[in-house]
Amino acid sequence: MSSVLGVVLPIFGLILAGYLCRRTGRLGETAAAELNRFVVWLCLPALLFRTTATARWEEIWHPGFIAAVTLPTLLLFAVTVGYRLRGRRRLVDASIDGLGAAYANTGYVGIPLSLLVLGEAGLAPALIATLIVVCVLFAIAVVCIEVGLQDEPSFVQALAKVFKALARNPLVVSPLVGALWALGGAPLDGPFDDFLRLLGDATTPCALVSLGLFLAQKQSGSAEGAWGLVGLKLLVHPLITWVLAFHVFALPPLWAKSALLMSALPTGTGPYMLAEFYGREAAVVSRTVLLSTLGSVVTLSLCLYWL
Repeated sequence: MSSVLGVVLPIFGLILAGYLCRRTGRLGETAAAELNRFVVWLCLPALLFRTTATARWEEIWHPGFIAAVTLPTLLLFAVTVGYRLRGRRRLVDASIDGLGAAYANTGYVGIPLSLLVLGEAGLAPALIATLIVVCVLFAIAVVCIEVGLQDEPSFVQALAKVFKALARNPLVVSPLVGALWALGGAPLDGPFDDFLRLLGDATTPCALVSLGLFLAQKQSGSAEGAWGLVGLKLLVHPLITWVLAFHVFALPPLWAKSALLMSALPTGTGPYMLAEFYGREAAVVSRTVLLSTLGSVVTLSLCLYWL
């Protein structure tokens, strides 16, 4: 448990810093939204571009591991979205809730925890899991949200508006441009790489401070659905991954353990960032991030003990 606490305590510290800054008036009412815009338009695109631009096919192509991480992630996202839609929730909000159930905090918690538990060998699977969550899952959620925002009577017109919106969305464009950069084979180094790295490194701290600022404000929406998303993320997600990694695909021990560890992580700030970016009610996803991070101290400790 001390190992897990050492990784998650800085997360609470950054959320608390934002919370206190808002409560004491050091940052104003619009600080959460403005800081989140900084993350979405500058920091996260830089991180996505740099991650895909420096990825090497031979390093990330591990089909069994990719399947064991991707299938449960997309399944939980799809099931949550479908369930929320049955409850008459709009596709936009249902997609954000789906992210809350499936979006693992691989970057800020997963990578340092993997290095701590599995050593340097655990870095490669953690990076692959990060690519899957940040690029694949995030992109699918953005597409669903853009589709849900369209109200055109004609399918062709709605589709055209979706593609136009996606073409202007930095969270979709940046990883695609990064992938093209990687295919071109040009090195990414020097001042440009330093610029991207500095911006990318600011993504998680700024997002967590923004989350703390949001939590300090008076909430108008209900956060009742947060516990269900937390249960899916911390209990159902690792259970499905355990079956796939250890029994269906029978991965090598290191890769199987890493897949299970990545699935047991708490919800990252991605759902909250999208909720703020699109001006949706963020009460449910903000509570999900906070509660799942708290709960992961126990569930991750049990997972590490079992491993």
